[in-house]
Amino acid sequence: MPNLTPEDLNVLTRWDTPTICNALEIVVPERRGFGFTVEPLVCLDPGLPPIVGYARTATIRATAPAPGTIDRMPYYEYIASGAEPSIVVIEDLDPAPGVGAFWGEVNTAVHKGLGAAGVVTNGSFRDLPDSAPGFQVLAGHVGPSHAHVHVVDFQLPVSVHGMVVNHNDIIHADQHGAVVVPAAAVREIPQAVELISRRETIILEAARRPDFDIEKLKAATGNARDIH
Repeated sequence: MPNLTPEDLNVLTRWDTPTICNALEIVVPERRGFGFTVEPLVCLDPGLPPIVGYARTATIRATAPAPGTIDRMPYYEYIASGAEPSIVVIEDLDPAPGVGAFWGEVNTAVHKGLGAAGVVTNGSFRDLPDSAPGFQVLAGHVGPSHAHVHVVDFQLPVSVHGMVVNHNDIIHADQHGAVVVPAAAVREIPQAVELISRRETIILEAARRPDFDIEKLKAATGNARDIH
């Protein structure tokens, strides 16, 4: 992994997740068809800026009690370790994910205090008005109960809505969903975003003119293609 600085990651919060996906199509075109969520997620606070961080991964279940005594402290120690900020990525393994909410007032506060910027999960969350301010939640749905929710394992590969994530992957997420950002691509993204912006500006300016027609679209598209 490149020796990335906190500022390298923080720069990526300037742009939404669709823009990051667009940039990755230029920087790592072989990843165009995978590495991002492909199903809708419920966003706790669409007004929050994008979050970027290092993945802490875990799996949960909720439909049946955990076998034996539950001790969450090793999991919390894992969340508290490693580079910050982190983004927790949790896969709910139940046949119908989200029966029990792992996320609510307490866990959003605890994870925020341990350096996490947010969570991406196919499970559920609750306590919407009481969740930790500034902590972003992207989840499969909202539910009222935690049922028998418990951590099954952590620091392992997980899959959330089509996005496969490994421990310490770099995650970019906002109200649109989430994407894995290859570490080697992080410093190339700003330049790619600038290129995309210049190309799109030509087409948008033409499209918004009152005399816009198909011939002007062809001309604008050709001009945009010439920008490198």
